[in-house]
Amino acid sequence: MVENDKNQNLEQDNDNDIENTLKAGHSEKDINKENKEQTAEDKLKDTEEKLLRSLAEIENQRRRFEKEVKDAFEFGSFNFAKESLAILDNLGRAKLAIKNDENLKTNKDLDKFLENITIIEKDLVSIFEKNRIMKIETKDKKFDPNFHQAMSEIEDNKVEPGIIIQEIQAGYMLGERLLRPALVSVAKKELNIEKKEEK
Repeated sequence: MVENDKNQNLEQDNDNDIENTLKAGHSEKDINKENKEQTAEDKLKDTEEKLLRSLAEIENQRRRFEKEVKDAFEFGSFNFAKESLAILDNLGRAKLAIKNDENLKTNKDLDKFLENITIIEKDLVSIFEKNRIMKIETKDKKFDPNFHQAMSEIEDNKVEPGIIIQEIQAGYMLGERLLRPALVSVAKKELNIEKKEEK
């Protein structure tokens, strides 16, 4: 019974709206046409919004995928590059050991042998550079914890404190990423001179 009353009230309100619109100079056909046009416009707007959202989502997924592929490639090459540095280190150590060996110093072929090791070393450095593996410069540079690791401090008043005065092991970058920090010795003020100045 209550539902019938509600339905009758809704129908009566609807009839009143149509009647008022008709009095204002609009026909019933115009009203129905206007409602259909609004609905079509609303549907078009909704469809456009959904399409734009879908396109934005596809673009975001594409960017994420590209980043993941790039990260995977760089991470894979990062580990390989880091392991390869040991070869370069060992070539340098081998050259130093051969130069300092008393028995080998008398060998007439020593210079040729060292020259061949140097060629291999240069080729390896060239391959590294082609693959964006670059040596970190340390000579006369200020210590930077982002690229250098201090192994010791050496008293030296000829050099400003915090300046790198010795490279213990070379550091390398892979593109923008730190592959290995350079192991260095850093200058500090001599304590004896400071004590003398205090007296």
